[in-house]
Parts: sequence; C-alpha cells; structure tokens
Amino acid sequence: MRRLILTLLLLATPLAHADRVKIAVAANFTAAMKELSALFHESTGYTAVVSYGSTGKLYAQILNGAPFQVFLAADRERPSMLHAAGLGDSPYTYAIGRLALWSPDPSLVDDRGEVLQRNDFARLAIANPKTAPYGAGAIQVLRKLGVETQTRSKMVRGDNIAQTYQFVMTGNVPLGFVAVSQVATNAQGSVWVPPQSLYPPIRQDAILLERGRDTPAAVSFVRFLQTDAARAVIRRHGYATG
Repeated sequence: MRRLILTLLLLATPLAHADRVKIAVAANFTAAMKELSALFHESTGYTAVVSYGSTGKLYAQILNGAPFQVFLAADRERPSMLHAAGLGDSPYTYAIGRLALWSPDPSLVDDRGEVLQRNDFARLAIANPKTAPYGAGAIQVLRKLGVETQTRSKMVRGDNIAQTYQFVMTGNVPLGFVAVSQVATNAQGSVWVPPQSLYPPIRQDAILLERGRDTPAAVSFVRFLQTDAARAVIRRHGYATG
C-alpha cells in the first residue's frame, strides 16, 4: 500500500505544475513582463513563473540545466545558439529595444548627448557589456562618439540593465545608459535617446526551450506573446515589435 501511495504521488507531482511555465527574462523587459504575466493568466488561466537577469547569465544557466521552459533574451545571438544546439525551437523577435542616456537631474543630460563630450560628470552607469546587450550597445555609442577612452575610468557596471537603472535612480551614479522602456513613462529627469545610427537595433528574441515543448503552458505563452494584445503591451513599454 505504501508503495502504491508513493507511486501515485510521484505521478501526480508533474500535474500539479502543468498550469505553470518557467520563463527566463532579460532584465530590461521586467516592467513589460509583469504586465504580460497578469494578462497571460487572465487570458489563459496559466501562471508564468519568471526569473529576471542578464541575458548572458540566463543563457549560461540554461546551458547548465536550469529548468526554464521559455527564454526571452535581450539579443538574438543566444537564442540562436540554443536552437543550433538543439535546446529549443526556432526563435523569433518579440521586441526591439533602444538605449537612453538618462539622469534624474533635469539639467544634466541635453537633447543631443553633448554631456558625454563635456565629460563633466563623476560616474557613468552601464550594464556589463559582456553579458548584457544593452551594455554592449552603450559601448558602441561611446565608441562612435569618440569618448569611450575618456569615460572608461568613470564607468560603473551593473550586472544587468535593471541594476544599472537602480544605480542612477537612487542617485548613486548621476547618469547612465538604460533602456528606453525603463524611462518611457518616467517624466522626471533628463534623457537623450541616441540615434540608431550609433548602434545596431537591439532585437530581442524569444525561444521555446526543449523543456517546454510538451508543456501546454509554455507553448501557450509563446503563442500569446505574438498576439495583438501582447504586442500592444510591449509597445506601450517603449519597444517596437517589428
């Protein structure tokens, strides 16, 4: 009898989580994802269990066996590599992000970004360019403007774009490169959005991972993310959807 009960419990355990999907999400997409998670649950009855972080670190976790079923990256490269390795289906672009140079000080950042040329600030926050695509984009902007060398000693690197935003928002760093989506609804401070000619568009791809292929909630979320309702939320948070 004891063995029978144990067998029934083991069989029941996966079913207890069949209505959930575990999603790894790039930190820049936090605000949009919170709204999307609520809409997804309202629309389907499924629950999104979300972990946020830098794209590079989440990618490494997936390679090391983290039980994610869907990955929303901040670039195209990592989802493509997961697909090439047989660890997920064909990825697709769910959002196109943009950089913003932002400061809570309304007089610090001008509308042409000349504050970078003047170099009259103490520190500059960017996301780690090795793991965060928004950080890599920031380096490209600085390089194109010819100010990478003079600002290098002032850089404060966040693990991801969410931490970078926190550095600036709390006043610990006077200005920094954040995602447009993080300041799209923030009327405080001053902001410059670098022209797209200074860095490549930040195309963010989603991928249904191998662990999610047979999970209805995971498959449903990937489909949901491509609906008109989901795309409207994404655009409202400062992204393009292609």
